[in-house]
Amino acid sequence: MITIKITDRSIRMNGHACRKSPDGIDRVCTAVSALTCNLINSLEDLTGDRIRVETASGMTVIEWEDLSDGGKLLIDSWFLAVLSQEYNCIQFE
Repeated sequence: MITIKITDRSIRMNGHACRKSPDGIDRVCTAVSALTCNLINSLEDLTGDRIRVETASGMTVIEWEDLSDGGKLLIDSWFLAVLSQEYNCIQFE
């Protein structure tokens, strides 16, 4: 289960989807990871926002103090993409 907690100053994600297909690939984890890497890169490269990122296997933390309108839009877009996953392995707190 991937657990996601979003606050006004951070996104915290823990866990794994544990939905490996017969070929051994966990496509849910892959999708969430790709979306999250894109969010981090976009916040860093497309906005002037300052973020702090910590990542490890099964864990990502993104923190900020102030976000620009562009940064807020990127986070909203990431949230919609993650929310649209039709799997029962993502839990929001």
